[in-house]
Amino acid sequence: MHETSSAAPVPATDDLVERVVADVESRRQALLTLRRDLHSHPEVSWQEHRTTSVVMERLEAAGVRVRAMAGSGAIADVGAADPRVRIALRADLDALPVEEVTGLPFASRQQGVCHACGHDVHTVAVLGAGLALASLQDQLESRGIGVRLIFQPAEESIPGGAHKVVEGGWVEGVDRILAVHCDPSIDVGTIGLKVGPITAASDSVHVTLSGRGGHTSRPHLTQDLTFALGKVVTDVPAALSRRLDPRSGTALVWGAVRAGSVANVIPSRGECVGTLRMLDSETWATTGPLIEEIVHAVVSPYGVTAEVRHIKGVPPVDNDPAAISAMTAAASAVLGPAAVVPTKQSLGGEDLGWLLADVPGAMARLGTRTPGGATHELHQGDLVVDEESVLIGAKFLAASLLNSVGADGLV
Repeated sequence: MHETSSAAPVPATDDLVERVVADVESRRQALLTLRRDLHSHPEVSWQEHRTTSVVMERLEAAGVRVRAMAGSGAIADVGAADPRVRIALRADLDALPVEEVTGLPFASRQQGVCHACGHDVHTVAVLGAGLALASLQDQLESRGIGVRLIFQPAEESIPGGAHKVVEGGWVEGVDRILAVHCDPSIDVGTIGLKVGPITAASDSVHVTLSGRGGHTSRPHLTQDLTFALGKVVTDVPAALSRRLDPRSGTALVWGAVRAGSVANVIPSRGECVGTLRMLDSETWATTGPLIEEIVHAVVSPYGVTAEVRHIKGVPPVDNDPAAISAMTAAASAVLGPAAVVPTKQSLGGEDLGWLLADVPGAMARLGTRTPGGATHELHQGDLVVDEESVLIGAKFLAASLLNSVGADGLV
């Protein structure tokens, strides 16, 4: 990291921030209309073809260099072609397989799919920031600043689209990565910031049991798979809590449990699927074999066969102090000093963590709650965000990027 010299052109940077804020504001209606369009046409992980096309069309119309990833997703570059500093803004494109129940006039038209995590807001915020920065092309070139816009597919999948970004070489030569994530627990116009880990590691755990089924009147002649599955659901998380340091913040939670279809038949197959989350990266790296050991120990008395599939998901998003400093300055410049609010590390997973394993950066929590309005939950079909957050996200990201560069390089 390079320190800004005492001769750093701070007034010029302030002027550029004012210009990108004004540019985003001039696009207000277009950006809000675009967000509504994307919201009404959600696409699940790896299927974000329309979303990618719409984003690329908007960028190409503005003269921005843009390249499609194989399948879905896109990369665009603004500013200096051979920069002294290159900073990336990252958005995720995918929606969730959740039915929308908001009743909004622009609600999802795709049955069983909706933007229940706010990725449509992230996408338009990065697009708006990119278009605003593109209006400063000459200034960015003269200052040696490169901007990379990453529109990533499949954040909601395990493994996710961040791997595709890394494998494609799209973070090579990038000095910092910045992103936002909707936070419906804080008011629009506020930005939640935290140095260090802000999310948790998150993995997928899938346990399948098989055994001899039979009549419920004769469980002694079967391998009572349903009973054994119940023990897995309750005893595995309990045993894990006694085998791991409690300071790791480990939580194994089941989201789906399936076995049988009628009351008087013990089935021959059942499964439970859940997520393993933890706050500590070192513990996360060593937990997989332990889960398998515990599952087999729990089901052993019942004679069933267990198959455990533990899929590494994402590491924690670890916010770089210098990036948070730039974001703090940007939030204060765009929204005022009172806009910055503290935030805590959550057990939510976010595959930006894979990108930040290679390049320093940070994710900010973007307030989306209307002041005095309802507090919504992410990943629920009734999620409603205050649309002003779309414009705020664009202004904040553009300003954060500009505040990341000083006279001597990255600050």
